[in-house]
Amino acid sequence: MSAPKKVFGIILAGGEGKRLMPLTADRAKPAVPFGGQYRLIDFAISNLINSGLRQIVVLTQYKSHSLDRHISQTWRMSALLDSYVASVPAQQRLGKRWFSGSADAILQSMNLLNDEKPDIVVVIGADHVYRMDFRQMLDAHIESGAKATVAGIRQPLAMASQFGVIDADTETGRIKQFLEKPTDATGLEDSPHEVLASMGNYIFDADALIAAVEADGESPTSGHDMGGDIVPYFVDRGEAGYYDMKQNDVPGSSPRDRSYWRDVGTIDSFFDAHRDLIATLPIFNLYNMEWPIHSQAVNSPPAKFVRDSVGRIGNAIDSIVSLGSVLSGTHLERSVVGPWTLAGGGSTITDSVVFDHVQVGAGSRVHRAILDKNVVLADGATVGVDRERDLARGFTVTDSGITVVGKGVFIDR
Repeated sequence: MSAPKKVFGIILAGGEGKRLMPLTADRAKPAVPFGGQYRLIDFAISNLINSGLRQIVVLTQYKSHSLDRHISQTWRMSALLDSYVASVPAQQRLGKRWFSGSADAILQSMNLLNDEKPDIVVVIGADHVYRMDFRQMLDAHIESGAKATVAGIRQPLAMASQFGVIDADTETGRIKQFLEKPTDATGLEDSPHEVLASMGNYIFDADALIAAVEADGESPTSGHDMGGDIVPYFVDRGEAGYYDMKQNDVPGSSPRDRSYWRDVGTIDSFFDAHRDLIATLPIFNLYNMEWPIHSQAVNSPPAKFVRDSVGRIGNAIDSIVSLGSVLSGTHLERSVVGPWTLAGGGSTITDSVVFDHVQVGAGSRVHRAILDKNVVLADGATVGVDRERDLARGFTVTDSGITVVGKGVFIDR
């Protein structure tokens, strides 16, 4: 019997997240709250932990304080078993410079691989919402004999230009071409209306990954990107395989959410991903306890729903409400509310995402809005009701009509 492979996990969490502004004005993209009590990074770490990985590093860079704090407070593993989840900032080991790309982040963190000496390295992004059992992908990678394996998710052909697309050879299991946001992609053999889009999740033989990023680091024309440069390096050598997420069977998943994956890189996709949580039969089910999404335990009392001071009765319909929140005579519908939100009598919150420690004054109206933490609405104030007024007040309003209010803003009526 051969010895088990030693597997090491790397989460790439150094991106700026400019398209999520103003939510990323004061935090790294993977630290953005999601689904009430989670942060985006929790989905990546939970998937690796649930898959049996016990040595994981998170490579951070921009505005990483809240991300580093969240990891240190939440993801405490048993040192007795040599287990850890550790955030590793840009160390400037190769000179006085930041990471110039995701591949360069690994090159500049080569000491981590030299210390642990793994056989296989799992490299994933930090800002996607999904469930995935990486043990199944790992088994497929080893069986295939490929040096690199790219996870792919089936997406509509019409959306091919938004992704890196895998041109798959179904007979050999190898990638024929890796197409970066193609405008002329062709559909899959078994599903002509779909393409196999890269999920940004990779598995490498460790020695092959080290050789690839070192060669990439010496190239003056490279963008030093995992998807744009490292994957094509393996494709050109005939050493890149692919893994169809359709094969992945996550414990407790339903046919409705079995292959769910959402890139929440824009305000609209971030908002839509929250909408996926709140249906009676959710498109993405947070309540699958066979594959839980872990996060920091919030030391708070339960959420509370009460009449307001004049006896008005509120209601909550198709919504998620987090611990510590108190809604007094509030009408809440199709919304996600974070911890310690306080809403006054006669207020309405509809089709919205509210982060933690938000105060919604009596009689206030919030509609199709995202409110960052510590936002305060005066009594009778509105957000998302009058687009022109929201723009005049300096709020971000997307083309689809979602109003975003940054951290700590006071909104007068």
